[in-house]
Amino acid sequence: MGLSRKEQVFLAILGASGVSGLTALILLLVEATSVLLPTDIKFGIVFDAGSSHTSLFLYQWPADKENGTGVVSQALACQVEGPGISSYTSDPAQAGESLRGCLEEALVLIPEAQHRKTPMFLGATAGMRLLRQKNSSQARDIFAAVTQVLGRSPVDFWGADLLAGQDEGAFGWITVNYGLGTLVKYSFTGEWIQPPEETLVGALDMGGASTQITFVPGGPILDKSTQADFRLYGSNYSVYTHSYLCFGRDQMLSRLLVGLVQSRPAALIRHPCYLSGYQTTLALAPLYESPCVHTTPPPSLPQNLTVEGTGNPGACVSAIRELFNFSSCQGREDCAFDGIYQPPLQGKFYAFSNFYYTFHFLNLTSGQPLSTVNATIWEFCQRPWKLVEASYPGQDRWLRDYCASGLYILTLLHEGYRFSEETWPSLEFRKQAGGVDIGWTLGYMLNLTGMIPADAPAQLWAVSYGVWVAKVVFMVLTLVAVVGAALVQLFWLQD
Repeated sequence: MGLSRKEQVFLAILGASGVSGLTALILLLVEATSVLLPTDIKFGIVFDAGSSHTSLFLYQWPADKENGTGVVSQALACQVEGPGISSYTSDPAQAGESLRGCLEEALVLIPEAQHRKTPMFLGATAGMRLLRQKNSSQARDIFAAVTQVLGRSPVDFWGADLLAGQDEGAFGWITVNYGLGTLVKYSFTGEWIQPPEETLVGALDMGGASTQITFVPGGPILDKSTQADFRLYGSNYSVYTHSYLCFGRDQMLSRLLVGLVQSRPAALIRHPCYLSGYQTTLALAPLYESPCVHTTPPPSLPQNLTVEGTGNPGACVSAIRELFNFSSCQGREDCAFDGIYQPPLQGKFYAFSNFYYTFHFLNLTSGQPLSTVNATIWEFCQRPWKLVEASYPGQDRWLRDYCASGLYILTLLHEGYRFSEETWPSLEFRKQAGGVDIGWTLGYMLNLTGMIPADAPAQLWAVSYGVWVAKVVFMVLTLVAVVGAALVQLFWLQD
């Protein structure tokens, strides 16, 4: 005997309510995909006031992901016209004025409504550290001038600071590893995880006046003055970091020339690191003005010197080695040079700033072995100046110094930091990490604004708008079907 029409209707409504309810349950359990919120963009500005020049970096990130990782991108990199701010000792006001051009470029990219919410920082490095040693009142005047100009801008200026060398190295390390995502990653299972410690990358920075090395060693750091500690994303990090003041590119070149003058005082100086056929005239007094030079000029020399290149890489290396004190570390495995403690190298390294620019010019950023790097630099140093000058038009400003810079970097890395033929492949010469120029600026901003939390990111779940709407519809349909089935049972079937 078949079902009556009333019973068929009742079962149909009951079945519909079951299907609708099951669909709503599935939608309730579906994995979250996105958050329905307007994504505002936030901005931050950092001036890198180096010894030879100043750069502005404008960063941007989604406001709803402020404490995430790898979300900060670089919106602008602007090089300020003129020298570094430490060069404006005779006209401090011009140090501040020089920053206006790049600042105006950055302001164009930031919506006006965001100006007051945009933090801006200026960090000065080794050039101003040296000036403060030499003349603290001149350093104060320059800081006052840049503070006056930047303080009047429409953004939120947090102040001008003098970075310690250790901070410069540590913040560079944070920038590299933040950009590469080696501090914390969002896994395919939807969880925040800490990558293995072996994936952390060491940082090698070289400016005009100093150079820094920072990495996580394989064992304890015995000299606590070289240790920097962080708590980032719920994990603790202890890094070795040391900054060598006066070992930056420009100060090295000055010290190298002074060493040649002191060794053979004469009106004509033969420079083995300048290419053969190169000749220039230099004023004597400025060479001895830097705090990195600890001697006085020979009294018999004229005010101007003629410097002539000989293109002799062997003699050049010998002169460069005189800038280091390697004997102070003889027989010690945990010492670099000048008696400075350094644990054994560990892991992969990114070498940036002047490391990268020099090796990029020499076409040595493709992972060539140490023997090839050495041979390439020596070959370049033996080229005639006229040939090199003709091969690289428009690069006269730096061209004469690439031989000295290349051999200096090779000496520092191989004999100083002790990268061997075996460990050299762990070294990469890079300008960027994760689409951001490498340097201390991003790490500095992230640290001051608290954008890298001490604890791991919280796990937040939400559903997309479409799923939410569908879930509500099916829940309503389920409710209607259940009520309908109940009404049929109570009134219709009992007739």
